[in-house]
Amino acid sequence: MATKLRMPGFKSEQEEAAWWDAHPEVITELFLKARKEGRIKRLPVVRGVTKPITIRMPVADVEAAQEIAQRRGVPYQTYIKGLLHQALERERKFS
Repeated sequence: MATKLRMPGFKSEQEEAAWWDAHPEVITELFLKARKEGRIKRLPVVRGVTKPITIRMPVADVEAAQEIAQRRGVPYQTYIKGLLHQALERERKFS
């Protein structure tokens, strides 16, 4: 493993996401270190099969999602899917 990792400063989430994508070995190193130190209790749950769907959304909402997703450095459909998942989880807890 490499010695003392130095993280660069990032001006945006998009810049940070691009850096992480270009340095997957850093993620592996950090994961292995955390596992060795006992900071990982269990692996994340991988969701099952996905199903493609089509929904109609107001253009303004799609454009807002695209803008926010671009700032965060993720595809807008992934961003919308994440928002929907969070909302469903919140609703499940209160139902």
